Parts: sequence; C-alpha cells; structure tokens
Amino acid sequence: MTEFWLISAPGEKTCQQTWDKMMAATTRTNNLSTNHKFNIPDLKVGTLDVLVGLSDELAKLDSFVESVVKKVAQYMADVLEDNRDKVQENLLANGVDLVTYITRFQWDMAKYPIKQSLKNISEIISKQVTQIDNDLKTRASAYNNLKGNLQNLERKNVGSLLTRSLADIVKKDDFVLDSEYLITLLVVPVLFYSLLYEDSDSGLFSVTLFRKAIDDFKHKARENKFTVRDFQYNEEEMKADKEEMTRLSTDKKKQFGPLVRWLKVNFSEAFIAWIHIKALRVFVESVLRYGLPVNFQAMLLQPNKKTLKKLREVLNDLYKHLDSSAAAIIDSAMDIPGLNLSQQEYYPYVYYKIDCNLLDFKL
Repeated sequence: MTEFWLISAPGEKTCQQTWDKMMAATTRTNNLSTNHKFNIPDLKVGTLDVLVGLSDELAKLDSFVESVVKKVAQYMADVLEDNRDKVQENLLANGVDLVTYITRFQWDMAKYPIKQSLKNISEIISKQVTQIDNDLKTRASAYNNLKGNLQNLERKNVGSLLTRSLADIVKKDDFVLDSEYLITLLVVPVLFYSLLYEDSDSGLFSVTLFRKAIDDFKHKARENKFTVRDFQYNEEEMKADKEEMTRLSTDKKKQFGPLVRWLKVNFSEAFIAWIHIKALRVFVESVLRYGLPVNFQAMLLQPNKKTLKKLREVLNDLYKHLDSSAAAIIDSAMDIPGLNLSQQEYYPYVYYKIDCNLLDFKL
C-alpha cells in the first residue's frame, strides 16, 4: 500500500517506551503495519494563540501543497505521453523513491531552519510552493500550446478523404494549372476516372473540366452523392505547412528534455515541502493536545491493506485514555457501517494520512 498513517502519542517515562508499546500492539503478534520512527526536530513552540492559529493555516497549506504535488505528477505523466508508464521512476524525492524518503525522513535544516519560528517556516514553504505552482502554469501553457498546434496540423493529415488535407497525397502532375479555360477538381468517390489514392472508406479522383461547367458539375456530383473537395493546388502554401509542422515538431523535442527535468526537480521540491508540512502539523497538534514541555513520539505506520479496520481498533484501545470523548465517538461509529462523522477524521491520538498514490490513473 502507498498509504501511510503519521501519528503521535505522548511520551511515557521516555519516548522509547511509547514507541515500544505501539510496536508491541501492532506488529509483535498480528503484523498489522510496518512502522518507522518519524524524526521531528526541536522546533520553536511560540505562544498558544499562535499555535491555535497556525493549526488552521497549516491545514489549508497542507491541502494546497498536496494539490501542487499532484498537479506536477499528473503533468509529468501527460508530458511523457506514450512513455507514461515510466512516470513513477521520475517521481523521486531527494533522489530516492517516495516510500524511502518518507520512511527515512530527516528534517532539511538548510531549507527550513529550525531557529525560525513555526510561522516563518510555514511561510517559507508557502512562498516556495506558490512559486512552483505559478511556474508550472506558465510552462504548461507554453508547452500545451505548442503541442496543440502540432496536433492540429497532424490531425489534418489523418482521417477520411472527405475531410483530411490532400496536400501530401496529390502531385503537381495531377492538375491542369494556369489554364484560362480548364480546371481540375478532386472528387470523392467517382467510379470512372483514373484513381489517385484510396483509403479504407473511399477513393480520390481527379476530374478536369471547363471552368464554365464547374457549377453544373458540382450539382450533378451532389445528386450522385459524390463529394467535390474544395482544394486548390498551391505549392507555396503546401511547403509552408510542411515547414511549420517540422518547426513545431523540432520545438517540441527541444522543449521536452528541459521540461521533464524541471518537473522532476520541482516535484521533488514540492513533495519534500509537503512532508515537512505534515511534520509541522504533527508538532503543532501534539503540543496543543499533549501540552508542554514538548514530549511526544511521532510514528509512521504503513498499514497492511487487509487489516485497516483492525489496526484502527488496536490504536483506539491503546490510546483511548488520551481523549475519552473521541474514543466514545469512534466506538459508536464502528458499530454503524458507512457513518461519516465529519470530513476531518478525529482520533484520540494525533493522526494525518499521507497517500503516495499521486496520479489519477493506474499504471
């Protein structure tokens, strides 16, 4: 599973005892989850008022940064096109896969100095990720326009003879050109002239006739369900279209490499920022719930898919003494299938979910 539960509980006599108890409850006999200590440094606590306000701000920032992480990941898949099955190997954090990064999380002291206040650290992250989001919009818009223009040109050269461009099918020799009296029309389909080209549905024929007979011919063609294509042979226009397609194709190839590199770098930056926000939220919520001095153990659980419900029950039993009202609500909810108490899940212990499945499709 790519889902993790980031939880915290107050330190017993030591934080190691808190860890040992959780390990005993979840792994020693029943193998409910794979667990890791989640290291959060000694951050500046500040005042209670600031912590309460910051708790709400961090919740909003968490949602915003997660959305940017997902946007960058999804756009990476879009850019890779036919190679989108390789997207996962490009979605790394600090050069390692996401599960490894999370399970071995270390606070980045250089990016987010812990001497700064919690509010300042959250503002650093907010500015950083807002910049990534803005840059993504600009780069994606430019690349999408280029890709769209190329696709429009390519689309002209595919499809039925009734609609597609004929420029790459016909030759100069197929036409009577520069004649005062004669003109060559292209017709789909006619049964009794030299065939120029055919696809799976129809054939393309050339018909040379007097200019004064054009209207009469078109009328008769419609009566017999023949389509006269509106096409004039113009070498300059055809050459310009080919050159434009070559230019767009070359530009797309030139932009592809740098764009993928930018996406890789900034996915990593955004994902790292996101996990630091999770760490900030655990710290703030733990101080608000468990009080001062700061004494809690943050723990990362990777649940086994088949035992999610059992793991919740075990954690509830282990920590229900921390908040009896929350425990009572959870007990009653467990007895009522499908009951959703609120959008924000609340437990007697601090809990945040991290889901590393960031794409809208299955590979």
